Amino acid sequence: MSLPSTMNAVVIEKTGGPEVLDFRTDHPVPTPQAGELLIKNNISGINFIDTYFRTGLYPAPKPEVLGREGAGAIVALGPGPNPYNFQVGDRVAWLSTSGYAQYTAVPAAKAVKIPDGISDEDVMASFLSGLTVLSLVKETYAVQKGDWVLVHAAAGGAGFLMTQVLKSIGAHVIGTAGGPEKVALVKGLGADHVIDYRSEEGKNWVEKVKEITGGRGVDVVYDSVGKDTWEGSLEAVKRKGTIVWFGNASGPVPPLPLTKISPKCVKVARPTLFGYIETREEFEFYVNELFNQLKSGQLKARIHKVYPLEQVRQAHTDLEGRKTTGKSLLKP
Repeated sequence: MSLPSTMNAVVIEKTGGPEVLDFRTDHPVPTPQAGELLIKNNISGINFIDTYFRTGLYPAPKPEVLGREGAGAIVALGPGPNPYNFQVGDRVAWLSTSGYAQYTAVPAAKAVKIPDGISDEDVMASFLSGLTVLSLVKETYAVQKGDWVLVHAAAGGAGFLMTQVLKSIGAHVIGTAGGPEKVALVKGLGADHVIDYRSEEGKNWVEKVKEITGGRGVDVVYDSVGKDTWEGSLEAVKRKGTIVWFGNASGPVPPLPLTKISPKCVKVARPTLFGYIETREEFEFYVNELFNQLKSGQLKARIHKVYPLEQVRQAHTDLEGRKTTGKSLLKP
């Protein structure tokens, strides 16, 4: 197969706002090394973590092509062994870096064939987010039927999927969301209670959570918002409860004195997906669980919008402005 030498890609030379996202038409097509696949991306995911690398909250060498996931077809194999039996033409989803581009060289160990019956778009609307959600509810805190769970940003990319997964387990779900449209969306997923934090009543969301739970508090809080919600999350969790911080949408949680969590014997976790899928066996376990739920219809993905690659600045602006529900995608 004849491959081009250059491609469209979004490069950042320095940290900053969406204006540092530079759409280019002459970026070099990467050459896959040993253990890698070259993928022609059909669709790429946009995740909040991309904004952390763009702003410098998470440091990374520059220049950098953002993007942690994509779906497309294999166009070349790197030299050497092929332990996962990939072939040119296979349709795959991957987790790595440099997804805001037409072509990406990715580790074969973090790529997986997409089964028939699932579109590339549905995979990307649920891949990184869905694997994160499944690992959080199965390992970080193993949610049980009847547990009371508070999910912040329940209409977002991860929250939308998490609400569905929690309800399938049989948990009682309290979601927070901003605005009537997002509240209605989360209610439609089966959440037992949804608090609009932008409403007058919702400003006191901690008291509302306590009222709903009869003063007890929730068994676990899943908090991807961070700075704006962390103190409330500590108040809303029950004695001997668990708080899982897994995102910084409003900024990072400030340093947490251990004495802050001792009165209620609270457990705090700050996980990352890649710590749960380090081995191929772990990766395949969660991927198979995700694909099975998508194929059965138990889990439904929601796409906010598919942005052309050249509109990536607008995509980041919309994401950070909390104008999105579900997952934003890029079309390279």
